[in-house]
Amino acid sequence: MKKLALVATLAVSAALFSFKTIAPTTWTVDKNHAKLTFTITHMGVSDVEGSFKIFDATVIAPGEDFNNATVDFTADASSLNTDNDARDKHVKSDAFLDVAKYPTVTFKSTSFKKVNATTYAVTGNLTLHGVTKPVVLSAAVRTGVGQNKKPVAGFKITGTINRTDFGVGSGFGDAMLSNNIAIVANAEFDQN
Repeated sequence: MKKLALVATLAVSAALFSFKTIAPTTWTVDKNHAKLTFTITHMGVSDVEGSFKIFDATVIAPGEDFNNATVDFTADASSLNTDNDARDKHVKSDAFLDVAKYPTVTFKSTSFKKVNATTYAVTGNLTLHGVTKPVVLSAAVRTGVGQNKKPVAGFKITGTINRTDFGVGSGFGDAMLSNNIAIVANAEFDQN
């Protein structure tokens, strides 16, 4: 009986100490291989695309994959670019983003859940035009090894927001500018 208890104790101890603790990993955006774009429909007939040129992002993954990761993203609102100076000036004005008053766009995830091997559902708080609202996005993730022989991850994050939820362009109806704005972020992240 004592031998059985000793064997059981050793087996439980071995099992408990055999689990490897995985430290959280931090991933930093590679700005040379990243772009944040948006698309809005003008007068119901054409799509206008734009991007933010100045941004930063980090991802902290608590395990071997990105399940339950946290994402922090910040963009300089004045870096908005639609390839048309007059339109950019108008969108940056108080009629839309009011970048003088609200200089940053931020996103902080509250949930990052694995849907399948390469797709995650990302929920978080988006702050745009001084208004913070929850949004749901989809993230497709690919991983590999970069040129520096360190882990690298590629994210394609997509989603749609309603500009009126954030008070953006409230003087322009849906017939002039679609309420929905499609967001696409393609970015490589390097593991620190």
